[in-house]
Amino acid sequence: MINFLIAAVATFVGMFLLVPIFLAFVRMFGLYTIVHERQCRVYILFGKVVGILDEPGIHFPWMALGWRGPIVNWLGKSHVLDLRLDQEYLRSQAVNSEEGAPMGIGIWYEMFISDPVSYLFKNADPRGSLAANVSNATVRSLSNMKLADMLENRHSMSQAVRTEVSAKSQEWGYRLGSVYIRKVHFRDVGMIRQIEEKVVNRLRQVTSAIRQDGANQVSIIRSTAERQAAIAFAKAAAMRPEIVGAALNEIGRDPEIAAAVFDVLETEKIQESQADLTLIPTGADGLRQLLAAQTVPHRPTPPPSS
Repeated sequence: MINFLIAAVATFVGMFLLVPIFLAFVRMFGLYTIVHERQCRVYILFGKVVGILDEPGIHFPWMALGWRGPIVNWLGKSHVLDLRLDQEYLRSQAVNSEEGAPMGIGIWYEMFISDPVSYLFKNADPRGSLAANVSNATVRSLSNMKLADMLENRHSMSQAVRTEVSAKSQEWGYRLGSVYIRKVHFRDVGMIRQIEEKVVNRLRQVTSAIRQDGANQVSIIRSTAERQAAIAFAKAAAMRPEIVGAALNEIGRDPEIAAAVFDVLETEKIQESQADLTLIPTGADGLRQLLAAQTVPHRPTPPPSS
């Protein structure tokens, strides 16, 4: 068990401490170096570029650089450059339209290192210079455009800016990739407020017009329905006498049926009038006369004539 622990500790120390230290000394003396994907190493000795390694993998400087390989790390310098695609966004570049409206342009662009030597020695700040060049090209290319074109034709605007910048950027070892106008906006606060007010008023007008049109449609539908209902009721009222007359004519052909119908109608009318009824048995003529005498109103006796 003790031997196992000793072997484990020795393996840990050798793999995680001694081997990295040994490999660091080996790389320091230039026996080998590792170039990662989309990476470049530029070796400079006595003020001159002696070698460029841009292929990913393990390289041996003493084979690529000859006798200068072992001493370039001691007497020279090694620059590690990132060749990956990078991107930048410039916000609110000041541009005036043909109508004089102050506009702001937000431009997004990609760039990558195409020539490592030019990138290192032709410009002290290639990234900043490229951003300034893109900004100037945006102002030069997009100024005095019509406001409608500036708000709609972003693809042609992006192409114009890219054409203006690309030739100059390549001289610094930076190659411009895609360019895209992402945002076009107004910079004057007062103009923005006026546009907002106009849009709000227009929306109110459209909303009122929609409501009025809906009310008109409802009125048309309602008037049409009322007219059709009035026509139908008029037709029914005109047909009612004919129907009732035909029914009465049919009933009048049989005297018994006619008498029964009229009795029923008379009874219904009496019930609807809510009058007081007095029922008299059959054959009680005296009672009938007595009741009739009670219902006759008292008339005052006229004074004798003189």
